[in-house]
Amino acid sequence: MAAAGPRPPGEASAAAAGGAELPVMAASRLPPGALSLKQFLRRQQVLHLYRKILRAIRDVPAEADRHYLKDWAREEFRRNKDATEEDAIRMMITQGNMQLQELQRTLKLAKS
Repeated sequence: MAAAGPRPPGEASAAAAGGAELPVMAASRLPPGALSLKQFLRRQQVLHLYRKILRAIRDVPAEADRHYLKDWAREEFRRNKDATEEDAIRMMITQGNMQLQELQRTLKLAKS
């Protein structure tokens, strides 16, 4: 019987654990900075909203207004890019969707 090397504190031998070897839990394969599923889905919502806003801005007839709105949208998203609180992010997405709907309604009225 070969002698095993020193064990870390708190680690019992197989014999002391009841005779059966316990499976070793595999370490997570995700890098330390990886997003959780919930964070990933929320990020996708934000990116989708940003794209929809930029697409809606394309329909603004005046070039100066288009430029102003595009700069405004970019700045708002940049300013809030480091937000991490779930409730705050949900609230910002809701506000962004309401502003998008308002822009789309205004553009629809301008065309008619």
